[in-house]
Amino acid sequence: MRVIAKSALRSFWEKHKDAENTLKGWYEEAARATWKTPSDIKAAYATASFLSHNRVVFNIRGNHYRLVVHVRYDIERVYIRFVGTHADYDRIDALTI
Repeated sequence: MRVIAKSALRSFWEKHKDAENTLKGWYEEAARATWKTPSDIKAAYATASFLSHNRVVFNIRGNHYRLVVHVRYDIERVYIRFVGTHADYDRIDALTI
């Protein structure tokens, strides 16, 4: 999958150093993946949550942080929509961000 944009992850881990290794690992795994359906993601990330409009929520660093992406299975793209703390996540609408 092509992940758009790593810079959002980098900006976050520069402020939250404890998330750096986990986000780098997620990025590398996603970039190597060939997800065709939500089931493919679920097989790799059992705790991922699936929302409508092809949104997926990943728990980062033992559920300390949240990562929301929009997946375009048809063109093999993953768009980073949000990365933040649980408090930040509670203030957004993951379907529209």
